[in-house]
Amino acid sequence: MNTNNSSSTPHSSGHQGFPKLNSIYNSGAHNKNSLPSSRTSSNHTSHSSSHGDPLMNNLRNAYSAKNSHGKSSRKPPSSSRKKTTTSAKTTHKKTSASPTHKRNNTKPNAKTKKKKRRFNYPRQGLGPIRRWLPSWRFIFGTIFAGIAAIFSMLGVLYYSLDIPDPDAIALAQKTTVYYSDGTKEIGNIGDFDRHSVELENISIHAQHAVISSEDRTFYSNNGIDLKGIARAAYNNIRGNARQGASTLTQQYVERYYLGQTTSYTGKLKEALLALKIDRNQSKEKTLEDYLNTIYFGRGAYGIESAAQKYFGHSAKDLTISESAMIAGIIPAPSTWDPAKNPEKALQRYQRTLALMAQEGYITQQEADSLKDTPPETQEWQSSSNLKGTDGYILATVKQELINSGKFTEDTINQGGYKIITSIDPDLQQKAVDAVNNLPDSRPEGNQVGLVSEDPKTGEVKALYGGADYSQRQRSTATQDRAQAGSTFKVFTLAAALEQNISLKSTYSGKASITIEGETISNSGNVNYGQVSLLTATKYSINTAYVALNQKIGPASTKAAAISAGIPENAPGLENNVGNTLGSASVTAYEMAGAYSIFANNGEKKQIHIVRSVTDHQGDTIYSGQSAGERVFSEKTAQTVNYALQSVTQKGGSGENAQKLGRTVAGKTGTSSGPWSAWFCGYTPSLVTVVNMYQIGPRGEEQVITSFGKYKNEPIYGGTYPTDIWLDFMSEAVKKYDDEKFASNLITQENKSSNGSGKKTSQPSASASTQTDGNTPQTTTDDDKKEDTVDTTPHNPANPPNNNNDVADNTDNNNNLPDTGTNGRRPDAGTRPDNMMPY
Repeated sequence: MNTNNSSSTPHSSGHQGFPKLNSIYNSGAHNKNSLPSSRTSSNHTSHSSSHGDPLMNNLRNAYSAKNSHGKSSRKPPSSSRKKTTTSAKTTHKKTSASPTHKRNNTKPNAKTKKKKRRFNYPRQGLGPIRRWLPSWRFIFGTIFAGIAAIFSMLGVLYYSLDIPDPDAIALAQKTTVYYSDGTKEIGNIGDFDRHSVELENISIHAQHAVISSEDRTFYSNNGIDLKGIARAAYNNIRGNARQGASTLTQQYVERYYLGQTTSYTGKLKEALLALKIDRNQSKEKTLEDYLNTIYFGRGAYGIESAAQKYFGHSAKDLTISESAMIAGIIPAPSTWDPAKNPEKALQRYQRTLALMAQEGYITQQEADSLKDTPPETQEWQSSSNLKGTDGYILATVKQELINSGKFTEDTINQGGYKIITSIDPDLQQKAVDAVNNLPDSRPEGNQVGLVSEDPKTGEVKALYGGADYSQRQRSTATQDRAQAGSTFKVFTLAAALEQNISLKSTYSGKASITIEGETISNSGNVNYGQVSLLTATKYSINTAYVALNQKIGPASTKAAAISAGIPENAPGLENNVGNTLGSASVTAYEMAGAYSIFANNGEKKQIHIVRSVTDHQGDTIYSGQSAGERVFSEKTAQTVNYALQSVTQKGGSGENAQKLGRTVAGKTGTSSGPWSAWFCGYTPSLVTVVNMYQIGPRGEEQVITSFGKYKNEPIYGGTYPTDIWLDFMSEAVKKYDDEKFASNLITQENKSSNGSGKKTSQPSASASTQTDGNTPQTTTDDDKKEDTVDTTPHNPANPPNNNNDVADNTDNNNNLPDTGTNGRRPDAGTRPDNMMPY
């Protein structure tokens, strides 16, 4: 029998010559769901190697094949022939023909099927990158689930919101300002007036003007503007100044959530409430509520109050031009009030007229005839409580928050905030007392500014900006500018030290010198001879400092001043050798911030008066604290402190400050005239700056009139400014430890300015003999005062003469520092009236 040949066919159905056995075999195979080809091949192989009775061999092989495949297969009889065959083929390819290997490889497959994960991540059977990438089915499933959750949440939020009463929306809350203890009130900010009227009592022109200016789609939209929501939410999240929504309905709702919608959730609540209002009430009702609650400036809430305060009559009588004017300034009424900003108000007025014509509410001819003739508004005086000396604190608080970019005047006025300042109530009262202690003979136009700052934090502890804010709405501390005089020399000193110039370096202190065509003279034409930088600082020697300024470059002095916080556009801040003499006009606030850098070892803490702002829910939404910034090296700052301590010692221009009994550094300053007098003095714990100047009845600068105990001599920085400083600081320092300035200097330098121990050249005969050390042997009366300098910025082409002559007040009224009640000097350029020292 040729058994091997017959078995070579994989699907052979039996053996030739044995029909009966083949029938039995085939019947058994079919009853077992037909054996796969691999099984048949195995039978034939076994048969070809057997011995004995062929019939028994066939029976044995058939039984063996059936039994073997029955054990390895766990599937029920209903399994299809096709699946079984595929499985067997796969097993056969991956394993040897040995029955043992077949059994070992079938068990893991079974176990893998049992451990199949319901969440297939990382995905099995994929490459090293793809296995970590979620499938499209997973991504889309997640998106759809998220959308469903969002809509569910919006639905719940929508039905939970109640439509507020217009009176609840119109109820603005006054902002309260507190001293540093957080309990004692300084005062309130906010002035309110509101009268509701029905829509039929509001001029149709006013209705059309507001719709044209604020929401031209008002009658067709569903209450929200999705682009406006996204823009406002993004802006508020970034912490910028709050932006309003676009539709009238959204603006109306925003008033209800004033101060709270600084997040996406808040803007969502606004939008949903706007949708709900639009669905539940008529457009006419919404417009009426809006016009009765919106803020129009001048403390007016609602169009009826606005009509009365701007034009002196009822809202029902508003003309086209009047309606266009007040509708145009709605986005920023306090800033765009035509009494404050006529140019911007005119621009907004003309825009509103054009939109009204575009929408068909008026004809183009009417718009053209009215655009160049805006209506006149009546004068308005605020009835707020910004008065007395505290009024200047409240005004400074408001301006600081507006300058931060996070608040507007309107949000401050109506936000109901709790503002805690850094002002110490005891020190504030002492500052007021120190100024009030001046003699009764003090001239009427005499002005004093005082700012006291903690150099370690930048917090203002006391601020005197004037006697009564209700009488003069301009702060002597933060807004009025006076020439800095010799207090500016500190910037030249710092710039020189940064260039590794020593206090021992010497310069000519002769009576006068001519540099770059400018003649610079010392007070009284005193010739000090060759002096060290330390001595030049102590006696404020003009000629020596100008020589130093020429050496380091006047641009270095200017750069040092700007780095210290003096505005780059400060009037009189130029790149000439005379800038060290203080031709720049500055504020007491700016100089306090600058000198605090030296007291804090060269690190600048931004000067500020606001410690924190919390909303009416108690959440802190603003903090005035800021990280420090290094402006000068520690060595430079400590050397400046060392040099300025000599100014307060006996014989120095600020020797009165030594009576404080503490470690004190400082610098006096007096401009020629004297037009201004300063003392910037400090301990390691507190920096206090005092300036004095005088203004005439028209706001013009005047030479300071001598009075009191100094009635027979000019008012220098070492006179009343130092006296006021000492009066205030004597009480203020009791709250601080007696700290010493850090120093890396060799104390021997205090004994010899040139390092050799020899005396330098003596002053001329016009002054009694003195050494080049820190203590003069004898001095004239002029030496005890500060060297005054003529720093009046006449014409840039006509530099200061620095000869201490009293300037002719009549000839120079147009070239004076910005100290007048009008807040401007005619040649002050485009500097804003309300420019603050930031």
